[in-house]
Amino acid sequence: MSLSEKDKQIVKTLWAKIAPAADQLGGEALSRMFQVFPQTKTYFAHWPDLSPGSDSVKQHGMKVMAGLGEAVNNIDDIFAALSSLSDLHAFKLRVDPANFKVLSHNILVVIANHFPNDFSADAHLALEKFLARVALALSDKYR
Repeated sequence: MSLSEKDKQIVKTLWAKIAPAADQLGGEALSRMFQVFPQTKTYFAHWPDLSPGSDSVKQHGMKVMAGLGEAVNNIDDIFAALSSLSDLHAFKLRVDPANFKVLSHNILVVIANHFPNDFSADAHLALEKFLARVALALSDKYR
């Protein structure tokens, strides 16, 4: 799914509102994912605490949102921007790439909950397309 110039502008505008709360939102998205899709916890079995609001969940949520911020900042070449993260997930962590879509869905839900006035149908579509591109970029090294 490619991003139009309009999509890119919508994502950048929405991200400007998300960025100040990105760390909190990332932790919420991970917590939601673990609750709704408990099978995703298997990749994090080494964490001492997977409960909502735990330090481990917060820290990884920050990393996830930092990666998304990097993708927004390099929206014209998301694949290059996330190449090292794709390597990490494919070769070291060996995360099932289907989980990128699961996490993307949870990020989308959290953003919709926090920014209902900004989450128009156009914003929903643009963000959905953006997160699909991110998931595809993270899956790139699996091929």
